[in-house]
Formats: sequence, structure tokens, C-alpha cells
Amino acid sequence: MAITKEDICHREVDFDKLLTNIEQKILSLFQINEPNRYRAVVITGSGTAANEAMLSSVVGQGSILILSNGEFGERLHKTSLVHNSQTHLIEVPWGEPFDLQKIGAYLQRYKIDVIAMVHHETCSGMLNPLAAIGAMAKAHKALFIVDGVSSVGAEMVDLEGCNIAFCSSSSSKAIGSYPGLSFVIGRKKQFKKLKTHKPNTTYLNLATFYHFLKTRSQTPNTPAVPLFFALDQALANILQEGVSQRFEAISKRADELRRGMRNLNLEFLIEESDMCSVLTTVKTPRSVNVGELRDRLREKAIIIYEGKGCFQGKVFQVGNIGEMSAFDIRFFLQTLKDVLVTLQSEAADVVIPIRQIETNLVETNIVPIAPLPSSQEPSSL
Repeated sequence: MAITKEDICHREVDFDKLLTNIEQKILSLFQINEPNRYRAVVITGSGTAANEAMLSSVVGQGSILILSNGEFGERLHKTSLVHNSQTHLIEVPWGEPFDLQKIGAYLQRYKIDVIAMVHHETCSGMLNPLAAIGAMAKAHKALFIVDGVSSVGAEMVDLEGCNIAFCSSSSSKAIGSYPGLSFVIGRKKQFKKLKTHKPNTTYLNLATFYHFLKTRSQTPNTPAVPLFFALDQALANILQEGVSQRFEAISKRADELRRGMRNLNLEFLIEESDMCSVLTTVKTPRSVNVGELRDRLREKAIIIYEGKGCFQGKVFQVGNIGEMSAFDIRFFLQTLKDVLVTLQSEAADVVIPIRQIETNLVETNIVPIAPLPSSQEPSSL
């Protein structure tokens, strides 16, 4: 494993080369037509660190508009309030798409210098519209910055076509490495302008990260070197597979899971056309306790997430990134069916007819799976 490689001194040429390799792989991941126009800095810290680096470094004395339709949009707003006195907010309920006409009218009324938005809002699974917001930002001469923590590595993020000045992401999630690193990719000319802004932070100052990268191929602070090795390998794995092929494989797995869950008479929180490719948010049947569902599935080596905030107790989420085989998907759907049948039969009010579940599974060619040998446990979802 890359993370177990022999340690190197982070102020020697070995680390310079490692950081350079990672940056080039990040640029390749984004499939940029003109890579010389962009740079990527790597931060030892989670995806939130990269987001705070953008929000604390990019706005300066200007104004910023946060677009929020979920938990992580709210986090962007909360973070921006700490660093930027001129923070504006357009907020819609969790899981609802933005009203583009309302945003356009707001930009006509107020002078906004920066627009910030989460690409994949994981609390609902919604994929927000980069191209439309990027076009608005361009029309109103505003910078567009994007939280891509949960989408990069699984969804196409067109920096050039969507007029994105800076985009954040992390080493984990769809990129598939260990958590603990994040990065910000952005246009060179916008990185250069950051030095004119008064620093709001020391550790997360993007201007400092860019200066060290440009002049020394280094990070300004002590990096978590083993995590850099792991990120380098994870990016290499994606590029070896092929970026487009990887996106297609993740999307295909999502389609298979959703088709199987639809045939269990389960309903989704949002329209499939609005969904990301990395997870599905499922409405919990009325007679099923989501905590009990989670615990029963956990006993079968399957992990689901419960809903948060206003969705708590109402939904559960099924992820499909990471190492997942066709067998894992079949095992999950079969196990989910078995657990739902059990929970529904235990409840007084049966919402999903058991016979209908059986019929739908046959129609979908989901057949019962024999118990796994102890040495062949399924991957977690």
C-alpha cells in the first residue's frame, strides 16, 4: 500500500517531486484543455479546510453570495460569516433545486463579487447546476467558487466551461484515498490576485499555499506525507482506469441500485434527474424505523447512512463509490428485501406488500443469494 511507503523528508527534492506528480494528476482528473492556466494546491486537512481556505482567501473586501439548499451550503454560509462581513445568502429548503430566475434577479439588484455553491449536496444527494450558475457569474462579472468535495472523482466538473475560478475537493469520497488531505484547483490569474488581499487566516491562506507551490514545489506547513503517497496512488488508479470510464462505471452502479430499490416499491427523496452518481437518498417506509433498518443491515455487513437535520428519521442513504462488485449490489438488494420483509411483518401497518416485493424481485432478476463464506464478506455500502 502506498501509505506504508518509507517516509521521506518533506523539505527535500523527493517531496517536491511527489507534490508535482499529484498536481499534474489533479489537472488530468479535471480533463482541462489548457492545463497551463490552472494550478492545484494540496492542504493537510479535510474538505472543510479547503472550503475555508477558499472562503477566507478569495473574497477580500468584496461581497459574496452563498447559494444553499442543504447542510453543506449552510456550512459554507456559516464559514463565510466568520471571514467576510459582506456575506449574502439565497437559501431554499434542503433537497429543493434553486430558482435560477430568483438568483438572476438578486444579482441584478446587488453587486456581488463572488458566488459560492456546493456541487453535490450530500444531505439530499442533489447535484446542483454548475453551468447555469457559472454563466450567471460570468454575466455579472463575479467569481464562481465551488465546493466539489463530494463530486470530484465521480462527476464531470468542467472548470473552463462552467466559468469556475476555484474548486475544492478532498482525498477521500469519490477519489478513494484516505481522508485527511484536500485541495483547491484554480486559475493561475486568480491565484496571483490573492496576494493583494489581507490575510484572514495563517494556516489556510491560499496565497501562501500558491506562493510555496510556485516558488518551491512545497507546502507552507508540514504535510502528512503518508497521505500524499496514498493520494498520488489513488489518482494514478483513476487515470489508469480512465476518467470517463470511471464516471460511467459509478453512474452504472447507481442506476443498478436505483432500479433494484424501485422494484422494492421504495421511493426516492428527489427526482432521479437531479441526483448525483455517488449516492441515493431513499424515503423510509412509514412502518419502518430507519435506526432499526440500519442496525439490521449492519448485522449483515452493510452500512447505510441515516438522514440528517430535517430528513432525520425519514430517509436513508445508499452510497456506491469505492470497491463494489456486481455481487455486492445483488447482495445488498437481496438483504434489503429480506430486512424490509422482516420489519414490515413485525409492524402493525404494512406499507410495502410482501408479495409485491417478491414479484418485483423476480421481474428484476434478483435471485436469492446463498450465505457468504466467512472469508468472503461483501463490501460496505
